[in-house]
Formats: sequence, structure tokens, C-alpha cells
Amino acid sequence: RHTRNGVSLGEEMIYFADPKALLPLMDRKGIVAMINLTGGVGSGLEQTIARFEHAAPGRFYTMTEPSLHLFDRPDYPKLQADALARARDAGACGLKVLKTLGLYLREHIDGGPLVTLDDMRFDPMWDACGALQMPVFIHTADPIAFFQPIDGKNERYEELARHPDWSFCGAGYPSHAALILARERVIARHPKTTFVLMHVGSQAYDLDAVDVLMTQHANVLADISARINELGRQPRRSHAFIKKFQDRILFGTDAVPPPYGNDVPQQ
Repeated sequence: RHTRNGVSLGEEMIYFADPKALLPLMDRKGIVAMINLTGGVGSGLEQTIARFEHAAPGRFYTMTEPSLHLFDRPDYPKLQADALARARDAGACGLKVLKTLGLYLREHIDGGPLVTLDDMRFDPMWDACGALQMPVFIHTADPIAFFQPIDGKNERYEELARHPDWSFCGAGYPSHAALILARERVIARHPKTTFVLMHVGSQAYDLDAVDVLMTQHANVLADISARINELGRQPRRSHAFIKKFQDRILFGTDAVPPPYGNDVPQQ
């Protein structure tokens, strides 16, 4: 979808691939099905489902997103819960929450103070996902290096030097720790909602912390998208973590090729 200051606006969709081109690739790679996490909202969601799922039933599944373009409406909490029910009826199988929530969304959508991840105006959204049995795939924060100064001590220096707009270091942004704690408060408040922590919860550098969270909350899963590098440098700890939670860890990808995405390999 079109974005402004990091916030998706409206319902119009932009597609990076055609199902007719994807299916032969999936067959060659042995991929039975793909789940599109960012399937859009409203008419855009319906268009996505028609474009992919109707073209190849059983090969594509589609998730919806929060209707953040409506956030400044006084009745947003109810509007959002109702939108999720309609999305479920249309065929959406879950909700994708981008890092927009906590890092970009502001009181006036793209202006004013930042809205915190654990803002209670989102409680009806989390509750609706639980009631509708729609898992929440949530991307919170980013690699911790993105919250540190861009200098020779930053392990992602080359990446950030090429993409300085990926940095959240400095005034105007919450700390990495504050974002993680806000997410944990949301999880604790909504035990009947399933949360999938994308990118190992942006904490692949601290699997002990993720282990504790997943041990305490049976409604929490994780995916490993774009964090194979961080897992690979701690093979024994990663093996123990994956073995312990082998039925709660998912595979995911996080790379869109140019001209739509970037040229930094992630998987």
C-alpha cells in the first residue's frame, strides 16, 4: 500500500508478483503454500484474495493489516474490531502488525506524538483476533543495532551507512527495550490471543529472553525470518532454543527484490 511517514494509507494495493509466475517457482522449490502477511485492508484485501487465493486455491493464504488510516477517528477501536470481523469473513487468516505501531504511527496518523504499542485503544483489536482465532504476526522494533549510533562499533555499520533511514537512534524514537516491554505488556493482557513474534521478536541476540517469554506465555510463537545470521553465530544456543520450541517456531522470509525492495540480502 502507499505510505506516508511510515504509515500505510488507504486500501489501494501494489503487487510485487503474479501468481502465475510464482507457482512454477514454488513447485521447483517444493513450496506447498505461501502466506502473504501484508494482504491489505478493505477492498484491497478482497482484491488480494481474489488475485491469489482464487487463482490457486490451497497454494496462497492471506492476512490482513490494521486500518491505521482510520486511527484518528474517535470510534477507531470499534471500527478496527469490526474491520477484523469483515476481513475474517472475506477470508483473511490472521493479522500482520508492522513496526509502524511503536515507531511511526502518531496521534494524527503521521503527525503529533508517537502512539505506544500498548495503547489501550488497540485492546479491541487484540481481543477480536483472539475471538476470531486470527493469529497476530507482530513485528516490533528492529535489530538492536538500529537503535545504536552508526559508527565503527555498530555491527551493522555497513548496512546502516547505506540505509541511514533505517536507524532509530536518537531523539524522537523509543528505545529498543521500551518497545519490547510494551509488547510484553500487550501479550500479558491478552492471553487468549496468539502472537507470533516476527524476526525472533527482534531479540535473536538474546534467546534467553525470548525463551523466558515463550515459557511464560503459551500463546506466543516466533518466526526466524531475516535472523538466520544472528542465529547462526550461536549454533548451540539456537539448536537448544529451536528444539525446545520446535512446535512453536515458524519459517519466514523478509526480502523483496529491487526495484520494489532493497539490495541488502536478508535470507
